[in-house]
Amino acid sequence: MLHTPYTRWTDDDGRGRRPVFTAVWVRLDALYARPSGTPGHEVAAGLDVTGEVPGRLHGWLSSVKGEWLGVVDFEMPYADGRRERLAVADQLVPAQALRPDRTRRSVAEQEPGVGDDRRGS
Repeated sequence: MLHTPYTRWTDDDGRGRRPVFTAVWVRLDALYARPSGTPGHEVAAGLDVTGEVPGRLHGWLSSVKGEWLGVVDFEMPYADGRRERLAVADQLVPAQALRPDRTRRSVAEQEPGVGDDRRGS
């Protein structure tokens, strides 16, 4: 796990210091935007990089230009509808591709993959 100066920590029942995860939605359309005018083709077994998926924010870094990047764990769905997902950890996600998920609470070491995805919304 990537620790940043902006990682929040908690000490729960004397079990030691653990990072606090903040529930967010990751806007895959914003994160993996196709440049306009770029030709494309569909790959049925490819990753579905549309809509939103739940993520776990656990830190922030800033770029040299002052842009904020969240450190996020999330799972990406496949376009063919299979149940398995590609789990990615410690991804740097621009702040504009994140929004708070008020339906889930922030917790220390919350299990990954909690919540629905919002593909195509």
